[in-house]
Amino acid sequence: MDYLNTSSEEGFILVGFSDWPHLEPILFAFISMFYSLTLFGNTVIIILSQLDLRLHTPMYYFLCHLSFLDLCYTASTVPQLLVNLSGLDRTISFGRCVAQLFIMLSLGGIECVLLVAMAIDRYAAVCRPLHYTTIMHPVLCRALVVFSWVGGLVNSLIQTSLVMTMPLCGHQLNHFFCELPVLLKMACEDTGGTEVNLFVARVIILVCPLLLILGSYAHIARAVLNIRSMAGRRKAFGTCASHLIVVAMFYGSAISTYLQPVHRYSDSEGKFVALFYTVITPMLNPLIYTLRNKDVKGALWKVLGRGTDSR
Repeated sequence: MDYLNTSSEEGFILVGFSDWPHLEPILFAFISMFYSLTLFGNTVIIILSQLDLRLHTPMYYFLCHLSFLDLCYTASTVPQLLVNLSGLDRTISFGRCVAQLFIMLSLGGIECVLLVAMAIDRYAAVCRPLHYTTIMHPVLCRALVVFSWVGGLVNSLIQTSLVMTMPLCGHQLNHFFCELPVLLKMACEDTGGTEVNLFVARVIILVCPLLLILGSYAHIARAVLNIRSMAGRRKAFGTCASHLIVVAMFYGSAISTYLQPVHRYSDSEGKFVALFYTVITPMLNPLIYTLRNKDVKGALWKVLGRGTDSR
């Protein structure tokens, strides 16, 4: 058996989708298109959030950071995936694998906490509209973003350290990037204690933020039901629907990947789930937040020179 010291010298071979060679050209074409749309959509949101004064609000401040996370998330995996699908190079060095694992876990953890910050913003907008500007003060918004980054980085550092101190067997990594459950399945020794520690870390960064989001939306739902006019209810629901969809997509795929026992993790199924949260979700997020958003549409037309006001 090949142990960690061998892997650290020779790295890994990313199997990717080589088990389905007939799918690789199709996946290459679609992923290239989705990646281009992801880069375009998230970059547009960041630029508009900076240029248009109407978008200088807490909601768009958090959305701007979410778009930046999505850009980093896809950039850390998709270019390598496209190279893998083209058959040019299926290898990754041990150092790059460690860096990729750390970056992916960091960005995922940051997004977990950032979505809580966005839920707090929605709670303040719907449940405390008269005190919204007082509650969502710029100092609080910046503090929530800093806390998101610190929390995600610390959690990632803990998980990456635990995984990379385990002895690993073999050089074939049955995925298209260095995914945590796949690396755990490559462990040569009994990793029961390490897996328990990793599970606790994943619960803290996944389940705890999700419970906070669900709690905030329970209060929002009660507030919406107390609104008598249907127009008021639709407006309140409209301010939260986009965030709820993003939360459902992000946490659904993350929980299905990271909170199931390692022995039940399916490599084949895991690859396609990973495609969803590394390629599809970052592309959809800008569309979800902008399709029904008049402010963003108005800002876009203004930048394009087709509008001069919000009407």
